[in-house]
Formats: sequence, structure tokens, C-alpha cells
Amino acid sequence: MTRYIFITGGVVSSLGKGLGSAALAALLQARGYKVRLCKLDPYLNVDPGTMSPFQHGEVFVTDDGAETDLDLGHYERFTGVPARKNDNITTGQVYTEVLSKERRGDYLGATIQVIPHITNEIKDFIMEKEGTADFVLCEIGGTVGDIESLPFLEAIRQFGNEVGRERALFIHVTLLPYIPAAGELKTKPTQHSVKELMSYGIRPQILLCRADRPIDEDERNKIALFCNIDREKVIPALDVSSIYEVPLSYHAEGLDHQVMDSFGIKDIANLDLSIWNEIMHSIREPESEVTIGIIGKYTNLADSYKSLNEALIHGGIANHVKVKLKFIEAESFESEDGIGNQLEGVHGILVPGGFGARGTEGKIRAVQYAREKKVPYFGICLGMQMAIIEAARNLCGIKNATSSELSDAGEHIVGLMTEWDQGGKKQAGTDAELGGTMRLGAYPASLTEGSKVNEIYGSNKISERHRHRYEVNINYRKQLEEQGCIFSGLSPDGELPEIVEREDHPWFVGVQFHPELKSKPFDPHPLFVSFIDAATKQSRLV
Repeated sequence: MTRYIFITGGVVSSLGKGLGSAALAALLQARGYKVRLCKLDPYLNVDPGTMSPFQHGEVFVTDDGAETDLDLGHYERFTGVPARKNDNITTGQVYTEVLSKERRGDYLGATIQVIPHITNEIKDFIMEKEGTADFVLCEIGGTVGDIESLPFLEAIRQFGNEVGRERALFIHVTLLPYIPAAGELKTKPTQHSVKELMSYGIRPQILLCRADRPIDEDERNKIALFCNIDREKVIPALDVSSIYEVPLSYHAEGLDHQVMDSFGIKDIANLDLSIWNEIMHSIREPESEVTIGIIGKYTNLADSYKSLNEALIHGGIANHVKVKLKFIEAESFESEDGIGNQLEGVHGILVPGGFGARGTEGKIRAVQYAREKKVPYFGICLGMQMAIIEAARNLCGIKNATSSELSDAGEHIVGLMTEWDQGGKKQAGTDAELGGTMRLGAYPASLTEGSKVNEIYGSNKISERHRHRYEVNINYRKQLEEQGCIFSGLSPDGELPEIVEREDHPWFVGVQFHPELKSKPFDPHPLFVSFIDAATKQSRLV
């Protein structure tokens, strides 16, 4: 019998519902249960694929090619359960599906309304998880009180009534702000948020109260009294030093015990949290420290590179080192000569993915610096393409080498696959909608025997997740390899370069895919483990 846990948020956004959902799922796994997580996103976009990283943060890509919310990355990192296309749904998807059915006549001429047609579509999305896990945790995006969230709240209210209290649990995440002038945490915002949620017919059984300091007994009792909730089910969710401490922190506060109690399940004493204790031991007691310079174009919002940041930390956990991230705006390298000043003290350089021409010349200069100074370099997606263009310009003598994404002029070393034939000749391109037109999801690749990446992966065959439109033109392979830029990973048909590395460099790897999407703290991606190891060796040379 599948049980359902719905997680809502109130007071303000960015309280960590996704992180809390992932941490609770990890605790349930530690008790031996099978879990599945999904998210309902109220925005009207069909998916976040065309949304600005400055507004939405990163787009997380699943094996089956869905562009989803970044919270699905949290779900995977904490549980190891691969996210799927049908684990994330948006208002845009719901309305698109309902209107498609209406156009086909599926509703037999009925007037289409939010209730029951929209809410039924949402409930169907949730119910299709039935039987796939012991617990399905369903996070509702946004904040209670948002207009766009109302259909989702109504849908989960109906769903809870239909499956019964013994199978549905509502957890509400709130904020207890600290007012310095009063010298105390304030419970009133939480009271109002619960009142708002109850006005929609949903009574939360557990409150997860975010605070930056301990919540005393009087405050917990007050929340319980005014919110009509058992005092034991008012759970402090205090700030911690690392997100990987959250499962341990929530367990210490009794969250998983109260979830078991709410479902009438006898508590299981032999849960195993050793993996999280080991992770936190490595984080708290590192043997050394390295600094990684991330040369990006969305550096003023950390969530733009969320999976990347975490994958670097995972590499540090595996090597027992603390990884400090130094974000550097790529454009700053285009106008100043002192690139070395900004990269002073950096033990590894990483150029991540991105779209558009802004900052690319700075990224190319960063690649050149890493190549010439023998600093470990990791290029991901656009970062690999910039490494190819840098080699073409500075080593192969193709001074106008560029990408068709960046300029209509010049020699296109990188372009859409439709832009050239096997002879390398330019073909006519076609215009298309931006949404859903990229190479998305997991694709296989073959690695060259004896190459660095072959050694890192310990395999000749890999599968990695992609999110890009542009490819390196395979017709330039011979010229580039003559200059030490080795194509060590290719698509199975040999047409698409997947990995390049330099044989004259201690650690220089560019990949067309996004390895960060598959990294986990208890199963770090081998490329990040190797990169941080190389950066650690570099730190000893400085």
C-alpha cells in the first residue's frame, strides 16, 4: 500500500521544501522503505527549459530527457533514485494536456473547468505513482496564498480525502523569523500560514519550522496551541553547516518518528544512518583544502550551478578535502590583462555550460591560461566547446575559429549538426522553437582504450546526460589531435565528439555532457573525484 506525503510551504519562498522532502525520503530509506519523490510546479511555463537561470536557477535533466525543476536534483542526490519525466509537472503541462483532450472531444462536449478537469489531471499525475514505492513524497512549489497554487492545493485536498488519512499526510514548512529588537523568534507568521492553509481545507499534521536558532519549549507549545497540532509534531528545522547534515538534524528532532506515528506505523529502531555520518565526518574533518575557480556567466545566483557546486563538494568528500568555490564572471577576463591576478591561488579551473555569446571570449582566455600554466582544467558542455575553439585558434592557426551560436562570421568549429555534412561543408540551418529542441537526456559514448577518461571511468562504455544544441564538428578531429587535443570519447557511431583531453597536460578534460547531474555525496561522479584529486596535487605544487 503506497502512502502519500504532501509538503507545502508558507510565509516566504526558498524555505527548503525540496531539501526537506529529500532529507525525509533519505530517512525513510534508512528505515528500509522504498521512496519516490515528485514535484508540482505552479508556474505556467511548460517546463523550465527556456527560463532564465537568473530567475529559476539551474535546469535539472533526467535520463529520459525531461527538463525539470532543480529540486529533482536534490531528490536524486539524497536518495539515489533516478528522477523521471513524470516526476515533475507544471501548470503549463496540466493545461496543455486538458486542452488537448478538449480539442479531441475526450470530454464529450462538457464545459471545461478548474474543478473537476484541472484538479483531476493533477490527481491522475499523483495516482500514477501508486504501487511504485512504499512512500511517495509530493512537494508543492510556491507559497500557500499564491493564486497559481490554488488548483494544486485543491487537488491534494481532494486526493487526501479520497485515499483516507491512513494513507495521506500533510507537512507544512514555515518560517520563524528572529526579531533582534524583541530578542525572540516570532510565531505569528507560522500561525497565519497554517490558518491560510486550513482555509483551503488542508490541516497539516506536522509543521517543519525553519529558524536560525533553537526554538524554545514555550514557542513550540504556542505554535501547537494556536495551530491545533500536537506539540511533538512541531519540528524545529534549524540551519546547519552543510545540506548533507539535514537528514541527521531532522532525525535528531524526531521528524521521521512523527511521520511513522502519523501513519500509525510502529517505529523501527534499527535505521541505518551510517552513510550520512560518514559524509559529515569527511566534511567536518578534511585533510586539506583546494580552491576551484568557476568561470561562468550566471555567477550572481548560486542556484544557477546547483548540481555543479554539489558535484565538486562530492569530489571533495571522496578525497577528504574541503572544496572552496571561487565564482568569477567570465566577462571580466575580456577587458582586463590581469587574468592571473583573479586566478591566483586557484588549484583548478572549471568552465561550465551556458547559452549565448556573452562571456565566451573570457572563457576562452581562461582555457588558454589553464592550458599554458598546466592548471587542472574541466570544461563542461560549453566549456568543452571553448576548449576546442581555443586550441583551434592558438594551436591549429584557425584564427577566426568560432561557433555558429556565437557568430555568423568566422570558421565554425562548433555548430548545429544540421549545419554541415560529412565533408565539413556548411549546410542551410532551420529556425525552430527553443523549447524541447535540444539533445536531452542520457546518451551512450565509447571511450578510447588507454585514455585518461578510460582510466577514470574504469570502462570503455558510459552513459551521460546531455542538454545542448551545438556540437563540435568531427571533421576537425585530425587537425586538433595533431596539436595534442585528443578526442577520447565519441558517440557510438563515431560522429559526435563527447570527450576531449590533452595528452601534454596533467589534467585537462572537456565533456559535451553534464556529469554533475549524476553525482551524489555517497556515490560521487568519477570525473569530479579525479578533478579534485588533480587540484589537490596542484595545491601542493603552489
